[in-house]
Amino acid sequence: MLNWTFNRSGMTADASAPGGPSHALAAPPPEPAKPAKSKIALALGGGAARGWAHIGVLKALDEEGIEVGMIAGTSIGALVGGCYLAGKLDELETFARSLTMRRIAGLLDFAIGGGGLFGGLRLTRRMQEHLQDMLIENLDRPFVAVATEVNSGHEVWLGEGSLITAIRASYALPGIFEPIKCNNRTLVDGALVNPVPVSVCRAYEQQLVVAVNLNYDLYGRSAVIKHRADNQPVDHQQRPGQDQTSRLGMTSVMVQAFNIIQDRISRARLAGDPPDLALHPKLNDIGMSEFHRAGEAIDRGYLETKARLSELQRLQEVLVR
Repeated sequence: MLNWTFNRSGMTADASAPGGPSHALAAPPPEPAKPAKSKIALALGGGAARGWAHIGVLKALDEEGIEVGMIAGTSIGALVGGCYLAGKLDELETFARSLTMRRIAGLLDFAIGGGGLFGGLRLTRRMQEHLQDMLIENLDRPFVAVATEVNSGHEVWLGEGSLITAIRASYALPGIFEPIKCNNRTLVDGALVNPVPVSVCRAYEQQLVVAVNLNYDLYGRSAVIKHRADNQPVDHQQRPGQDQTSRLGMTSVMVQAFNIIQDRISRARLAGDPPDLALHPKLNDIGMSEFHRAGEAIDRGYLETKARLSELQRLQEVLVR
């Protein structure tokens, strides 16, 4: 018969009892360790106001405990990605959700005689309140902001130096914001050359690359249309009864042109260097300048990520085997 005793370490058998065992009961085997999961690299694309969706993407990933090992960002993708790695995503979300059309106008400072309509100094001061003099190399994970050099057309990867300067250069939309002078280079929006910077993540030898393409559903696949060129009236003035919506203003034409450029370049580059997973939040009804619709964009980025989590988790498991 066994005499059982209890102590703080559990229940043991008394070895001195007649017929008792000569040692304590063996501890239960440890639970098998959970399989490791691969970190992901994020390629956050450009898209102006639609870029608030990146906040929702990052929030969904954090909720699921999916670790981000690197971020490459273009334009507003650089802004959101840089703030995330700096630990300021909550502050950025609060700022974005507080925007109204009136507040947006108050953040824009006209640049008379400059290289863009706005100087961007007021926005810079807002960033300095939170990011201060933070350096990219002091972030705990790699970060690269993509910009374009105006004079040569070269793609420029900003992976060191001032975080604010890198972000500003990456979102300096030509004609809208003044170009950024950086080490004898004149830099503008990176979306001109690499709207969704998957190639940057690949160059950093990241194992699992997830791209967030904000412009996927704007136009669809390109097509060639045969069309008849009828005579154009010499008088271009508005005629009574003519459809007002057929006349686009200068700003609308510029925005549409930039959208087309981003879409076509994105499709070409992603076809040659595809990500392991591409997220496509449904944002085609949000205009490039509608920054006051941040809540909608954030929610759509969040929902798209949640809907694709099972695919992402399968990829993580496969890549660590």
